[in-house]
Amino acid sequence: MKISSVTFVKSSTTFLQAPETILPEYAFAGRSNVGKSSLINMLLGNKKIAKTSATPGKTQLLNHFLINEQWYLCDLPGYGFAKSSKKDKSQWEQMVKNYITKRENLTGIFVLIDSRIPPQQNDLAFLRWIGDHQIPFVIVFTKIDKLAKTKLAANINHYKKTLLEEWEELPLLFYTSSIDENGKKEILDFIKTTNAIKN
Repeated sequence: MKISSVTFVKSSTTFLQAPETILPEYAFAGRSNVGKSSLINMLLGNKKIAKTSATPGKTQLLNHFLINEQWYLCDLPGYGFAKSSKKDKSQWEQMVKNYITKRENLTGIFVLIDSRIPPQQNDLAFLRWIGDHQIPFVIVFTKIDKLAKTKLAANINHYKKTLLEEWEELPLLFYTSSIDENGKKEILDFIKTTNAIKN
């Protein structure tokens, strides 16, 4: 898939404010500082689309972008930011959960996982929750350029084994680097194929 147009549509504090549309929509979710904004910018070919920051927790709203006039991308707030207040965490969590369970045109979720670190309980809990709600999702391992191949392979295998302790089979997995653009073609082709099936 070639990205020919990207339009920022709006930021919302609730799914009720999200754009009214029947077009396919893909949400990008992950822990704070997982590299979500950098990945989105890499996929869309524009370093200024999603706001990146050295401070985790930058994204606090539901940010909608219309891609190629054919599908929506929703940049979700990151979870697990330690310096956020309990009130903020609760509000963000409820906003995201309402969006995921009530957004009728939501086609699937890209759950971003930092390939450099072992399985985290908040990631596993989030995967478990969306699985319980039967929401289609794939896993995107980020920052694979930061590790040697042997260490990366060991981390990925450990993650797979951890997932298989709870899941009968693994979801689709993508391996990405926003620096080297690894995974870009694979993810965009997946979206293109999924859109064709929905249409």
